[in-house]
Amino acid sequence: MKIGILITGHLPDEMKPDYGTYAPMFETLLDGQGFTFQSWSVVDMQFPTDVDQADGWLITGSRHGAYEEHAFIPPLEEFIRAAYATDVPMVGVCFGHQIIAQALGGKVIKYPEGWAVGRQEYEYDGKKVYLNAWHQDQVVTRPDDATVLAGNDFCENAVLLYGEKAFTIQPHPEFKGTFVNGLLTHRANGVVPPDLIKNAQDHLDDPIDDNAVAQSITRFFKTRQVK
Repeated sequence: MKIGILITGHLPDEMKPDYGTYAPMFETLLDGQGFTFQSWSVVDMQFPTDVDQADGWLITGSRHGAYEEHAFIPPLEEFIRAAYATDVPMVGVCFGHQIIAQALGGKVIKYPEGWAVGRQEYEYDGKKVYLNAWHQDQVVTRPDDATVLAGNDFCENAVLLYGEKAFTIQPHPEFKGTFVNGLLTHRANGVVPPDLIKNAQDHLDDPIDDNAVAQSITRFFKTRQVK
């Protein structure tokens, strides 16, 4: 099964030598599941020519806001709506989660309560799940087709399922503690409050449930189910 990765943002320059783009982290997250991958840097206006160029689409995170005026956002929303109408499965993470919601009629804002940075706890199917997050924006109004699968007091709409068409996640299952540490070093100062930076630093080595989420993503792409 071929997964098309739509890259919607750039890493800090200091982190590019180690990570390049967001795509390799997703390839590592989903390694061994029988997928092949091809990436398009849509943030640089490099788009697939057709929604059928892949069997499923994964939209990455970005430092940009879905509601901001960037050249790549309108065509990306058109692509999302076309894939949705054509029944090509989509997975969105962080910005990907937000832009899918916005494209399908939801609302994304810069959340007035601030940031979620580093390891966060979510309630998912009656269980506590821990994942790394990095966001201030969030989905505050869900599209009509979206059902909440996970959330917490800070982020109600943390994981959304759109029937058998899309599965989207606000936190980052692809982020390891070392990557979060890089963001804390190169992107947080002067932007994220110091107490949140300190708390994230204190929990960099704590376990996260990235493998469980990777299994849900895999299951969704292959069967359109997350459980």
